Amino acid sequence: MTYFIGFIILLLALFVLGYFIKKKYFKEMDRLEAWKIDLFNRPILDEMSKVKQLNMTGQTEELFEGWRNQWDDIITVKLPDLEEMLFDAEEFIDKYRFAKAKAVQKEINDKLQSTENEINKIVEELHELVGSEEKNRTEIEQLKELYRETKKTLLAHRHSFGKSEKYLEAQLDDVTKKFHEFDEKTDHGNYLEARELVLGIHDQLMKVKNNMATIPQLLIECQSLIPAQLSDILEGYREMTEKGYYLSHIQLENEIESLQEKLAAYLALIEETKIEEALEGIGEIKERIDILFDLLEKEVNAKHFILQNEKGMSGLLSSVLEEHDHLSNEVRHVQESYHLTESDFEIQRHLEKQLATVTKHYEILMEKMNINETALTILCEELKEIKMHIEMIQEEQENFALKLQALRKDEFEARETLRELTKKVGETIRLVSKSNIPGLPEDYKYLLEDTNESIQNVKLQLQEKPLNVSALNQYLEIAVLTVEKLSTTTVELIENVLLAEKAIQYGNRYRSQYPSVAKGLSDAENAFRHFEYQEALEQAATSLESIDPGVLKKIKATVVKQ
Repeated sequence: MTYFIGFIILLLALFVLGYFIKKKYFKEMDRLEAWKIDLFNRPILDEMSKVKQLNMTGQTEELFEGWRNQWDDIITVKLPDLEEMLFDAEEFIDKYRFAKAKAVQKEINDKLQSTENEINKIVEELHELVGSEEKNRTEIEQLKELYRETKKTLLAHRHSFGKSEKYLEAQLDDVTKKFHEFDEKTDHGNYLEARELVLGIHDQLMKVKNNMATIPQLLIECQSLIPAQLSDILEGYREMTEKGYYLSHIQLENEIESLQEKLAAYLALIEETKIEEALEGIGEIKERIDILFDLLEKEVNAKHFILQNEKGMSGLLSSVLEEHDHLSNEVRHVQESYHLTESDFEIQRHLEKQLATVTKHYEILMEKMNINETALTILCEELKEIKMHIEMIQEEQENFALKLQALRKDEFEARETLRELTKKVGETIRLVSKSNIPGLPEDYKYLLEDTNESIQNVKLQLQEKPLNVSALNQYLEIAVLTVEKLSTTTVELIENVLLAEKAIQYGNRYRSQYPSVAKGLSDAENAFRHFEYQEALEQAATSLESIDPGVLKKIKATVVKQ
């Protein structure tokens, strides 16, 4: 019985599942059927009727027949064939042959899509043909007007175009022929070919118009402006040569001859209306002319700089040489009193080499100027380099002089610091004496000895001849640190003595009540008698804190008030 019920449930489940799958496939069938009907009802014949308003000859007639045949094939063959496929797909669905139905549906979808693309292409080509006729009709009139204006301008200003006028005239005559060709193609219904002619005529007229706008100015440049610039450059070159400028490196006369030849070639291109090529070449000529002007100007500026700086450079070099002699004497003098490192002598040797190099360079430069076989721009750069080199040497000399002066300054500062340290040690000792301390701990005595020794070391360094400033500064640094430590330790020592005394006195009130306090205070007193004040303070504070928390803070407060 259970098996039978299970079998019934399984059948019901399969039936429900099959129902929903069939519903899904039939939904797709509805979509495909609607798509087919939509294609069938497309108003292609209405669109084709627009073509009949044109000249039904030539290309138009040929295209129209092709579109009509395509549409007839779609209506009578392709779409009816799909009807049979749709019927087959429905049978497969009814028989639950879903895989087969899915394959047929995909094939129907692909054929509908192909048919859709074919119809869209027909419509697109129809619109292109009709649109071409409309655009041609509008634009050809505009182009004829542009032609008339261009022709009129050419006739009115033919003198402005020189020999290029006949080439422009020929190009406009060619446009006239294309107008006639356009009319013929339109009359024969070849609207698409006529459209290509319209676009070609537009481009040709615009090119002629642009050339007519450009050619007059180009002719002025090539026949007048640029030749005048070349003459100016050549005249300036010859004047500068007469004034003694060395300009052989520019090869200007050969360069101008080459530019004149190129200019003649570009002028011929302009006359042939090859404007783009001519523009590029003329631009290169202008750039080259600018470079030539710039080269001559640089030679003039170089001479101006040399005249302004030549004498000053000689004085500057002499000044550096004098400073070097002064520094050499200063080194010998300082060496008698101070110890100079190998690094100091290396700086002196380096300066000597640099001075020898720059002096030699300057002498060679002067010789080149006398011979006058080198471009002034090159000599100018060398002079600038020498000037920069001398200024660098000056800076190094200044730094070296400051370093020598610093040795004396370091000695003076060391002596001043030593006086301050000695004074501070004396004040510290007097402070200890005034504090009536019972005795000094051993470590404090050692620190005092170290302090006196470090000060003595500084004094001995100051007595050495020659004075070693580096070693002096090292000993001085040790002395400063030692004196600072002595000062800090002294303050702590006096404070510990006072606090220990106060703590023991404060704790006496608890001796009889607390044996632990009595023992701690006894240990503190013993440490105090042996001058171990820090230990005494710690013993007293530890014993009192257990019975009177915060007592050390109270004691410190009373000491501060005193």
